[in-house]
Amino acid sequence: MSLPTLAILMPGDMGHAVGRTLREHGHRVLTCLEGRSARTHALAEAAGLEDAGDLRKLVTEADMILSILPPASALPQAQDVAKAMGEAGTSPVYVDCNAISPTLTREVGSVIAISGAAYIDCGIIGLAPGKGTGTRFYVSGADTAPMEALNGKGIEVLALEGGIGAASGLKMCYSGLTKGKWTLQTAVLLAAQQLGLGDALVSEFEFSQQEELSAMRQRVSRLPADSQRWIGEMEEIAATFADVGVPSDFHKGAAEIFRLLAKTPFAGETRETIDTSRTMEESIAVYAEHLPKTPGTT
Repeated sequence: MSLPTLAILMPGDMGHAVGRTLREHGHRVLTCLEGRSARTHALAEAAGLEDAGDLRKLVTEADMILSILPPASALPQAQDVAKAMGEAGTSPVYVDCNAISPTLTREVGSVIAISGAAYIDCGIIGLAPGKGTGTRFYVSGADTAPMEALNGKGIEVLALEGGIGAASGLKMCYSGLTKGKWTLQTAVLLAAQQLGLGDALVSEFEFSQQEELSAMRQRVSRLPADSQRWIGEMEEIAATFADVGVPSDFHKGAAEIFRLLAKTPFAGETRETIDTSRTMEESIAVYAEHLPKTPGTT
């Protein structure tokens, strides 16, 4: 029996790596590069993904579609795919793997349901396949079997009870800690920089917070490359928390930190071009230049 044909929308940092590992495990993997950037074309080519040309052809040939892209594009893409399904008269399984709130994933699911396609809620935790110890795809919904069939094919698939929203909720809570912590570290360093206490704080961290400082040195300089797409993720986390009565202002602040980093010249870097020689201290000094001016400053 032939393996199902899969589609990845879109082949960015995570998407192309997922597509590559699924192709290496025997699947035909499609994508749609219409209107995409030169970098996306290059990533898709490097992963060996097959360009379907347009969405209508893609939904005709794919058995399952994995949506992997920035949060703000999750709903518009689902609308485009649902329209293409309606025009083609097909209904491949649609898996939303984006960092979005339970509320938004239910909205995306309702759009897909109009086309008659099955919908799976999915939250990805971990580095892209090939870059870490394992990429975990948490899934939830009425029938998660199509995704569970991919377990062991370069990714780990774990089913959750709770229906649509459970997988996205878990992703929101997880990223609330990880990426939220990175923005907290950056904010603390920026405040010390502005107070003229940067060196003193780092010196204290060297004495009493060595593990935390080591993590900051490895992470803080790398954040701008992903900052633009992580703004939306922090806003989705804030919305998730607010929906269940948990204070959400922290992650609204986290979104502001990423918004600040997206204004720096380092935001033009990609994960392939990050200047790994740039120190934490050098990075913070540049970030500080882009802070809003406070009263009495010039």
